[in-house]
Amino acid sequence: MPAGLGAALVVAPFTLPVAHADADYGGGCVLYSGDRAATVDSLRFRCNPAQQDALFRDASPGAVPMGPKNGWVIRPIDMQAWTPAIWIGKTFYTGPDGGHVLNRITPAGIEGWPADVFRGPALLDGGPSWVLDYRPSPSPQLYDEIREITPGVWFGYSWSREAAGPAQLLTFALA
Repeated sequence: MPAGLGAALVVAPFTLPVAHADADYGGGCVLYSGDRAATVDSLRFRCNPAQQDALFRDASPGAVPMGPKNGWVIRPIDMQAWTPAIWIGKTFYTGPDGGHVLNRITPAGIEGWPADVFRGPALLDGGPSWVLDYRPSPSPQLYDEIREITPGVWFGYSWSREAAGPAQLLTFALA
């Protein structure tokens, strides 16, 4: 070993790169533009509902998702454990201006529950988002809205259209 290299390794040992936090909402609720898994983990286990709402409001619609995306229910928390038995994500058949999506249901990834995908105002705050409108599905009252919170990670809300106004059902992430 060349002189001084051993000492340099002791003083400055090799370390694995650490994901850089691009947006820190406090308490471990952090978004990482270069680490999708860390962002999803943060959404699922470290961000409270107020922080999730804030990061959605802070995001632009971003790019429309294309192709298969894995999905996770974020809240209500009690749905996180059992949802993968019936829903594992979505497959987007989209171009730059939208298209359609099919949900991937069961662990086998069977495609079903179609929705039209287009830009529209979010029910949460009126700002622009990607809308997933389930009128062509067996559940036409459903309506999702998503925004790309970091490259390749979308966060969104699922709503039910009710006579008294929209009712929020859950939040979810796609990556």
